[in-house]
Amino acid sequence: MYSPTQRAGRTARPARLFLTAGLAAALAFGSSGAQAQAASPSAISTAIKDEGGKKDIRAFYKARDYRPLWIRGGALRPEAAQLLEIIRNADLDGLDPTDYKPRAIASLIEDARGGSPGALAEAEIRLSQALADYARDAARPARVDVHYVDANLAPVRPSRRDILDGAAAAPSLKAHLDTIGWMHPLYGKLRAALAHGGLNGAQRRVLRLNLERARALPARQDRYVLVDAAAQRLYLYENGRERDSMRVIVGKESQQTPMMAGYIRYTMVNPYWNVPPDLVAERIAPHVLSDGLSYLDSRGYEILSDWSAAPRVVDPATIDWRAVSNGGVQLRVRQKPGPYNAMGRMKFMFPNDLGVYLHDTPDKDIFGNSDRRASAGCVRLEDAPRLARWLFGKPLTVPRGGTEQQVNLPRPVPVYITYMTAGPEKDRIAFRKDIYGRDGVAMAGVPGSGVRAR
Repeated sequence: MYSPTQRAGRTARPARLFLTAGLAAALAFGSSGAQAQAASPSAISTAIKDEGGKKDIRAFYKARDYRPLWIRGGALRPEAAQLLEIIRNADLDGLDPTDYKPRAIASLIEDARGGSPGALAEAEIRLSQALADYARDAARPARVDVHYVDANLAPVRPSRRDILDGAAAAPSLKAHLDTIGWMHPLYGKLRAALAHGGLNGAQRRVLRLNLERARALPARQDRYVLVDAAAQRLYLYENGRERDSMRVIVGKESQQTPMMAGYIRYTMVNPYWNVPPDLVAERIAPHVLSDGLSYLDSRGYEILSDWSAAPRVVDPATIDWRAVSNGGVQLRVRQKPGPYNAMGRMKFMFPNDLGVYLHDTPDKDIFGNSDRRASAGCVRLEDAPRLARWLFGKPLTVPRGGTEQQVNLPRPVPVYITYMTAGPEKDRIAFRKDIYGRDGVAMAGVPGSGVRAR
């Protein structure tokens, strides 16, 4: 994995080499003389007032009785240098590093070498302000087109207090900074790759675009499903960590799976499949014309009078199937539960006006292909029962030969469908095929991409 302390266009060097030797020693070992006094709570309280600390930063320190975040054993922690390097490289996030005053912070860190409680306290406050301001700006709304079925799933910029509370609560402040822990886990890995010096211009543009897509994903959430249409995989996340994944089939190029987010609210077991009218014309009508009406019975299709909640079944012999085939007549055709049903044994519903959902499939052969674009926009699952078990916390019983039933989730679970043409795979960043040809247009709206809108 690329290190976030490496930059393009120069020899990769650890972050500490950007600091003076004395400063690095001070951060690692404290002052060179007698052990320095820690900045007292009163010194930190005074520094907040002197620095004109923002309201939420003052609230953060007051809630922790003015205990420091960046000071340990009478000296600044090494994480201070780590944060300084991150904000020096804020251009990786499409931000202006000078907004966070890295030179002033470097000077304050140098001044704190001597262990003066006042200097330590001033550095403490300025470091927290820099982290809060930078992280809040990095979490700005993404410049990508996502359809939010449920508006509250759109990421919200955290407050400065939330950012500092998250840093203080992290088991390791170093790991929190190293992984850009206030963003989705993909973000930190992509940012680290962008910092690497071995990338060409096209790769850097793709990484910047995918950073923007990662910005549209949740930073921290208990449980959610993530579908990556470009990777053609589904991932299960819990508490910010990937717990499981599986292959999926996504929409073909003419019927693309969109970027969207909604709540999975229920599962339909033994589902019907309401065949889209265009597929009735393209797939079903030609078979009826060549094989006869017996084709409908063999595949479990029935013709319905309309799209109401209580339609009547129509005799297929009364239908002009040639007119259906050429598009002159549209039909509602429904496939009954059974071994041929295109939905398989279950489908997972996040009701939306795009008609997209996740579902089982009886056709498993295509999962062995590297290119799995074959659906009409929905997402077919390699192992639907495994997803059901994760969603419900237990196996979901599906009666064989039963009728369609709705099984509500005790608590809705978010699902995010994204499109990452660059992403981590094991210990590297994979650049994936732009299967829907979206990258070129999308790059025009991304800061630092070098691509202009026309």
